[in-house]
Amino acid sequence: MATTETPATALSIGEVAEQTGLSVHALRFYEREGLLVGPVRRTSGGRRRYSSLDVDWLLICVKLRESGMPLADLRQFAGLVRQGPGNEPERLHLLETHRQRVDDRIQALEECRSVITWKVGVYADHLARGAADGLWEPRA
Repeated sequence: MATTETPATALSIGEVAEQTGLSVHALRFYEREGLLVGPVRRTSGGRRRYSSLDVDWLLICVKLRESGMPLADLRQFAGLVRQGPGNEPERLHLLETHRQRVDDRIQALEECRSVITWKVGVYADHLARGAADGLWEPRA
């Protein structure tokens, strides 16, 4: 992946950590695990230097991971992107499958929220009446 980054615009691992919310340790892990779409450039002293494209990719990775994408799927997605054009249907399939998992999780959480909201109402009603009748109590 070609980039127009210059040494003056390249970012240190600390700067990338700050911009992405990933720790320095996590950035090194992402690199070791093949989760980046290109090799991380190094200075003559061996220090990592990232481009703005690296940061953009990492920001996508953060959201995919936060939404529960398994590392294996993220690794596969990154590998497909590294291969270049021609595998877009496979990339789309990975993303659609992940979106469905996220949609399912959102639905499950909405059902949980509904139960919690109902229970909050039950407790609020009982507290407003000054009575605890009908609320669960531990058995002696």
